[in-house]
Amino acid sequence: MAENPETGQQVPDTTSEPVLRTGRAADPLPARPDAREAGEPDKRTPAEPAPAPALEQSVAESEVTEEGGEPDGSERLLAESRQRKLRLLLRQCDRVLLMDFDVLAMSGWPDNYAMAAARRRRDIWILSAVVAAALFLSGLSSFVPAWLAGGAFGAFVIILLLGVPVIRRVYSSQPSFLDLVLLRQRLLSDARRHAAHLEGEAGLVWQCVGMADFNPALKNTRFSELVRLSERRALPRYLRRREHVRLYLIFLLEAEKAYGRVQQAFFEGNQVAIDRGWQSVAAEPEPRT
Repeated sequence: MAENPETGQQVPDTTSEPVLRTGRAADPLPARPDAREAGEPDKRTPAEPAPAPALEQSVAESEVTEEGGEPDGSERLLAESRQRKLRLLLRQCDRVLLMDFDVLAMSGWPDNYAMAAARRRRDIWILSAVVAAALFLSGLSSFVPAWLAGGAFGAFVIILLLGVPVIRRVYSSQPSFLDLVLLRQRLLSDARRHAAHLEGEAGLVWQCVGMADFNPALKNTRFSELVRLSERRALPRYLRRREHVRLYLIFLLEAEKAYGRVQQAFFEGNQVAIDRGWQSVAAEPEPRT
């Protein structure tokens, strides 16, 4: 090395041979197979990382699933059990689709105001007939003049004729109290007959309670009496008032909502089974005999 005369520092001599100084790391040696087998650390360069064990495990699990291994088999059994349950619910509760809303709602039901007005007209008619009959009978006993008794007799006959339905419809379009009572009885009878048709021999209400997972409203305590009577096959006989029929209608509306959700879940599960190739799960239900 030469010395700089101006600064007194040594200047490296570029003409001489290169000198190896201490502190420089040696070049890495190639990995030996025997060392890897003996458990020695892998001396690979950062450019060649070792394969991740989690990736290998996920690849192995995916291969097992694709070959129909245990995870896929358990999912298949669960899907088959669920589809069987949904298919059973659809078969048991399919009569809910036959519900006639107009019959059970009894939209033509006479309200209390119409009943009160008809009852008042009936009372006036009866009172007029009684007064005319009393005047006529008083004339027979000479308590009133004969002309007044004769007029009362004629009024009594006319009042009776006005009470005949055929003649009453000529001068008035309003229904009588008896007509409204008969209309109520007819509507209630039609609703009970339709409820008996829906219930059938097995009982519809207590079977639809099985769809409560898709509509929690079916588990409401106000429906407990309906469920108990339906299980005993005695529900139509106890629908004696309009409030009972309307409660039955509300339950069927909630059951109809649950039936739609069960049907949608069944179709989605069937489509998933078809996509995965599970023919036994996606099989169509057997025809009903």
